[in-house]
Amino acid sequence: MKRSFIVAALFLSVLVLPGVLVAQELSGEERAALERQLANLEREMQRTQATIDSLSAEGASLQRDIAILDGEIKKAKLQVRTTETEIQALSAGITIHSRTIGTLSEKMIREQESLAQILRRTDAIDDTSLVEAVLSNGDLSDVFGDLDAFASVKQAMRVSFEELRDTRIETEREKMGLEDQRTDQQILRSALILDQQKVQAKEAEKRKLLNETKGQESQYRQLKSSQEQTAAQIRAKLFPLRDTSGIQFGDAVKYAQSASRVTGVRPALILAILSQESDLGKNVGQCLITDLTTGDGKGKNTGTPFPGTMKVPRDTVPFERLMKAAGRDWRATPISCPLPGGYGGAMGPTQFIPSTWEMYEARIKSALGVGAADPWNALHAITATGLYLSDGGAAGGSYIAEHTSAAKYYAGGNWATSGQGYANSVMSKAAAFQKDIDFLNAN
Repeated sequence: MKRSFIVAALFLSVLVLPGVLVAQELSGEERAALERQLANLEREMQRTQATIDSLSAEGASLQRDIAILDGEIKKAKLQVRTTETEIQALSAGITIHSRTIGTLSEKMIREQESLAQILRRTDAIDDTSLVEAVLSNGDLSDVFGDLDAFASVKQAMRVSFEELRDTRIETEREKMGLEDQRTDQQILRSALILDQQKVQAKEAEKRKLLNETKGQESQYRQLKSSQEQTAAQIRAKLFPLRDTSGIQFGDAVKYAQSASRVTGVRPALILAILSQESDLGKNVGQCLITDLTTGDGKGKNTGTPFPGTMKVPRDTVPFERLMKAAGRDWRATPISCPLPGGYGGAMGPTQFIPSTWEMYEARIKSALGVGAADPWNALHAITATGLYLSDGGAAGGSYIAEHTSAAKYYAGGNWATSGQGYANSVMSKAAAFQKDIDFLNAN
């Protein structure tokens, strides 16, 4: 899992002493050393994964499975070290941004005071008219000198306004950078917990394997037979989908793997989004559209009227066309009910509104080689989720990228605030699904 781009993007870093983290701006040589450290960790993880892949291709044996677990434990520990290093780098960034904001704030105060002095000088000049100055007892050359001074004051005021504006813009940019790095650090702290849990889980798995087999190949064969039965049960268990019939987990994994090949998004993340949407569906309810001209609807089970269920014409027009292409009756096809202050109309397991689904329609058809993209078809919906997450930056497996993409899936432009709880839940689900997928791959 590649996440070293975080440090490469920072023009700062940290000095790490035994047991002590000192946040400070480092020299180019020190930054390069930290980047080399992350690059080395990344290469070591890649070598370890290659060893695991090689072992997995061998015939099943107790010795092989123990070696695989040793490799997975090593890789998980390397990931912990990588995440810790990235958090340290972000800590340095937060310190630098905070210090810069303090310096800019002091500069802004000085510029405001300077501007106030210029404005007071301008008011004093404005209080004396040109006629009064000429009729006064002063020398006429003094009058023109005052006029020159007035022009200079006006120029100084313009320059001061520009400097103050630029300082404010720079301050806001620093504040945005600070908030972005705080958000990334919070996300990585969540990742670190999951990384540490993975180490513990793999170590516990190894202990269990050794305890149950007692190092005997015959005992191992019995255990493998039991694991194969468990794998069959996992594949057969129901994977619930929102607003449509659930499918077997094994099929869901196959569909997610198919979407992953097209999009580069991890199958476990795709399944986690679908599971999260299914959970949300328990609290939202289902509606049916009753009038495409108004977008009005009703509760599917209660018949309760819901005015403005779907936005007209943004979603009603593509909804009618999509339903016709998929061979569905729009009057009998369930959609999400509206929430207070907003519209409903989201469709199927992925909860795309019609206008958003329409944006992905051609790509879904091209990826799957189908004539129509049906939001309630599990394979189509899973592919659409993968495409959407990929567009949100989730391809490649970076924890921050996956977390951010999940937050955007739920909250759009408000992802940094409103989407964090949703994304945390998704990433937790993804870790659980990854464990099941790994188990199935091994059996």
